This record gives sequence, structure tokens and C-alpha cells, in this order.
Amino acid sequence: MRRILVVDDEHLVADTLRIIFRENGFDARAVYTAEDGLSAARDFHPNLLLCDVNMPGEDGVALATRLTEEQPDCRVLLFTGYYSMMKSLMDRSREQPQPWSVLTKPLHPTDLLREANDLLA
Repeated sequence: MRRILVVDDEHLVADTLRIIFRENGFDARAVYTAEDGLSAARDFHPNLLLCDVNMPGEDGVALATRLTEEQPDCRVLLFTGYYSMMKSLMDRSREQPQPWSVLTKPLHPTDLLREANDLLA
């Protein structure tokens, strides 16, 4: 079963995404900080990290960078509510061994599931 780790400081968003992915055949877990995300990933070994970029403390980019260093096979899908960040995120993505995908909020569940499935295909 495909494993997805959802990380978002907005509990409702993270929990809702976890439910959506579980209802669509994923083993999904949700945590609410980048620090907890790294810890959870070490135990869970996700195939995909779905992570908000802007969070208090360590941000999603730092988490994605650290996680892909530790688990290079884990794919990354970042999302942000700030369209102005897209260029810098895409530039950073191209520096990665496996480029990250980046989407802007709001996310429709159908689009999110399609992107996740494409990344894991």
C-alpha cells in the first residue's frame, strides 16, 4: 500500500487530507509540524510527503530537504497559499535529485489525488 505523510500546521487541513487519501487507497498519516514530520517519516517511511510550505518553526522546504536526504526514494509534493513563492520553489525543486512538485492552495481533492498518483506511478 502506498504511504503518504501529510504535514500542515492547520490541523483541519492535515486531518482532512489524511481522510481523503485513506478513502482513496493510501495508508496516510498526518502531523502538524515539520519537526514531527521528520520524526514520523523515520518510523513510517512514506512514499510521498505532502507538505505545506509555510509553517511556524521549520518550514516545509526544510523538511522536504532533510527528508529527501534521509529517504531519497520519497517523493515530495509541496503546497502553498502564496503564489508569489512559486518561482523560488520551482527553482529549488530543480536542484533536487528528484524534483519536487509544487501546487498552490486552494487544492481540489481530485487534482491533489491525480498529482499524488502521477508522482507515485
